[in-house]
Amino acid sequence: MNIMGKRKFLYILSLAIIIPGIIALLLWGLKLSIDFTGGTLLEIAGTQDVNAVKVIADENKFENTIITTSGDLVVLKAKEIPDATHRKFIEDLKVKIPGATENRFESVGPTMSKTITKNAFYSVGLASIFIVIYLAYAFKKVSKPLSPWEFGIMAVVALIHDALVVVGVFAIFGHFLHIEIDSMFITAILTIIGFSVHDTIVVYDRIREKALKEGVDNFESLVNRSILETFSRSINTSMTVIMTLLVIYLFGGATIKHFILALLIGITAGTYSSIFVASALLVESFNLKQKLRGRAKWKQKTA
Repeated sequence: MNIMGKRKFLYILSLAIIIPGIIALLLWGLKLSIDFTGGTLLEIAGTQDVNAVKVIADENKFENTIITTSGDLVVLKAKEIPDATHRKFIEDLKVKIPGATENRFESVGPTMSKTITKNAFYSVGLASIFIVIYLAYAFKKVSKPLSPWEFGIMAVVALIHDALVVVGVFAIFGHFLHIEIDSMFITAILTIIGFSVHDTIVVYDRIREKALKEGVDNFESLVNRSILETFSRSINTSMTVIMTLLVIYLFGGATIKHFILALLIGITAGTYSSIFVASALLVESFNLKQKLRGRAKWKQKTA
């Protein structure tokens, strides 16, 4: 099976998945939780009377209040409130709506939300830099004209592919299903990066091994054979993880559902990219260098 011969189709497939997500991101953005925006989140069980909850919130001088229902719960979001206001609200709630109870309460100040956002960008950025450096070091013994830095850079490009898939899908889910992203989403992205790069290393290591033994005269064929030899291992490993995550998603708690969903999407995308995208990019990089080298030689001859 000539996988590398069909790499243009693989690029089209990736773009077909990523472009709708990017459009959704530009049009609607991500639906951010209070982890990133700051504020108060209250989940109230035992009632679905949104109007009654709103009256109590207004009496307690809640600001920028948004009240919705989610399943059997009433979800209230507002500007950050002090502890005294929170206690008074709960007391009023129990008196005016018998049977209503607080299911969940979170409050994040504007300073904390900025710190979380900044740390999220730092975490993903530093992870990408360390991956490039580590792979460049790990693949330092590689046949020329291949460069160890190529392995690191192409692996990170494949990781960007995975991140764009997950972020794009959550932009669509945020608009149509009102799914918010919180600090756990960043944990999911970092987990996906770790899983995907691990899978990529397996394929890249086989490419390096073959390149040292056979040379790189027919690099595209060499990469193709490396993919086929590691294909079963990659699919079996990924399917084990995906099936486990699927069970947790179906039967686990509601608080981790979106985290598990992000992992499911990301690990599926990561399996695809580590087998097809990362290797195809390595072939493109190699072919480009060979073409440029050929032109340089031709110019020297004609000079």
